Amino acid sequence: MADGARASWDEYFMAIARVVATRSTCDRKHVGAVIVRDRMILTTGYNGSIRGLPHCDEAGHLMEGGHCVRTIHAEANAIVQAARNGVRLEAGDIYVTASPCFQCFKLIANCGLSRVVFGEFYRDERIYALAEARAIQLVHLPPTPGAPP
Repeated sequence: MADGARASWDEYFMAIARVVATRSTCDRKHVGAVIVRDRMILTTGYNGSIRGLPHCDEAGHLMEGGHCVRTIHAEANAIVQAARNGVRLEAGDIYVTASPCFQCFKLIANCGLSRVVFGEFYRDERIYALAEARAIQLVHLPPTPGAPP
């Protein structure tokens, strides 16, 4: 976005996802997600532990195979929040600060989201084949140099 220019919708919702990521309780990776339909925010999520249980920043990491398994990923938490509140996600877009892992991408596909806008690419190339097979649009929107994190 140029100085003084109005943010595009993608830039706007990604900026909100970056703020949501500041709530993350796993210092290995702060990730935020925002699910939107018709330019309206439906739900948000960030990576953190199971509701009511200790978080990584309280109890430390629970590592398996080089990954912290104490946390629930931001995308999954946003989808769970929608389910808890009876919010339909079909035909929505998800904005996430890092590209979804394979497991989260499967959740995204099954709940009917049609577009994934992600900030940084993170690890799993398999999402590209799944996205093509399910006609889910993937949009890479890296942070603008000099923009707030």
